[in-house]
Amino acid sequence: MANAYWPYFDPEYESLSLRINPPRLYFTSYLHPSNYRIVCALIHPNGASVDNSSCPECTVVKVDSVNKPGILLEVVQVLSDLDLIITKAYISSDGGWFMDVFHVIDQQGKKITDGKTIDYIEKALGPKGHITAGAKTWPSKQVGVHSVGDHTAIELIGRDRPGLLSEISAVLANLRFNVAAAEVWTHNRRIACVLYVNDDTTCRAVGDQTRLSLMEEQLKNILRGCDDEDSEKVARTSFSMGFTHVDRRLHQMFFADRDYEGGGVTTADQVDHTPSFKPEITVERLEDKGYSVVNVKCRDRAKLMFDIVCTLTDMQYVVFHAAISSDGPHASQEYYIRHMDGCILDTEGEKERVIKCLEAAIRRRVSEGLSLELCAKDRVGLLSEVTRILRENGLSVTRAGVSTVGEQAVNVFYVRDASGNPVDMKTIEALRKEIGHTMLFNVKKVPASRNAYKEPEASIAGWPKTSFFFGNLFERFLA
Repeated sequence: MANAYWPYFDPEYESLSLRINPPRLYFTSYLHPSNYRIVCALIHPNGASVDNSSCPECTVVKVDSVNKPGILLEVVQVLSDLDLIITKAYISSDGGWFMDVFHVIDQQGKKITDGKTIDYIEKALGPKGHITAGAKTWPSKQVGVHSVGDHTAIELIGRDRPGLLSEISAVLANLRFNVAAAEVWTHNRRIACVLYVNDDTTCRAVGDQTRLSLMEEQLKNILRGCDDEDSEKVARTSFSMGFTHVDRRLHQMFFADRDYEGGGVTTADQVDHTPSFKPEITVERLEDKGYSVVNVKCRDRAKLMFDIVCTLTDMQYVVFHAAISSDGPHASQEYYIRHMDGCILDTEGEKERVIKCLEAAIRRRVSEGLSLELCAKDRVGLLSEVTRILRENGLSVTRAGVSTVGEQAVNVFYVRDASGNPVDMKTIEALRKEIGHTMLFNVKKVPASRNAYKEPEASIAGWPKTSFFFGNLFERFLA
């Protein structure tokens, strides 16, 4: 039977917390324990500080707050949504207080120097930010009224196959739905999508239930396929008028779909299983301290910590302490966890499930090979047109991000050929000739690992030097 444990204060972490943010006042010996938390709150008001002076290579973000469930994920989410890379982190949250230190750099490997970004971090993680309010995440990641206007959110999950995204977008175009934003992931022969659509004439969320039912029926028919007996397992569609955090929702959808159990593996998945990528994950039991310790070693990449913390949180585990570090292309992350009921992982089955779920979470976002970045004036059917051309040229989309900024639609597609192999450059040149005259077109090779931070590759005239997933819409809200 599992044992529950009271919070354990590791001396090493206690001294770490003091080094992170030393008290502004000294406690006297006659302070009664019942008043400790009140005095502590007065001494350490909720807040975050951004420090560019203490470390020559990165920006240091320090967060102090009253502890509450899910707070670590909220903090990491804010930093990840800004596309910041966490190179080191120290977390301590036993008892009633939460203290974190993050060493972060931007996508070019430099400190954060933009005053608006620094101000946003301090406000978002401060006493009036969402950490205490608990109601809203960063607006660009919500993709709600704050970023793309009124919308209807569509969630899809099913069996993946070449050309499926093209078929989905064709249904939406035929029904006169405009895709304002979307993100698509594939893993273990499954596909999960979150799409934000509005009516092509009113630019508002679609409230006509007959029209929504017709769209749902057609999308389910596409997702079912003709060769699967259990269609309910393969295809699921849902609609929402509310807010969501796209990346977390995709993780939740895959987790509910039990993609971590796997099954048949495609060629593209076999590429992801190369020794250079496969994570090394262990779960150990610290009986004397009352923790389970999760160690993750793998190739480093952006948003790695978010994916791990998101999965642990959704599996109902609480992170009490953690140490994160990156050494060149490799990342090492250690988490001291317990279940929400206070129990540690006692059985081998529990440990194996955590390992499988974390490995799946790490692999879902991995995309190697080529990324195609396209920018054109937004219109109904644009996504359908682009994905149709990709399919006709024998390309399979492994991951995609679609966003709308003003009148411009910006799409990013990670592609392989229909067999899951790297794309022949002759195909890319043919693609460039076919669509290059109607939209900005850029091709980038996705690095196998983040060995070093470099300036963005040179692009064609007029092409912004950035990626175009939701995180980079942040500048729109700071302007």
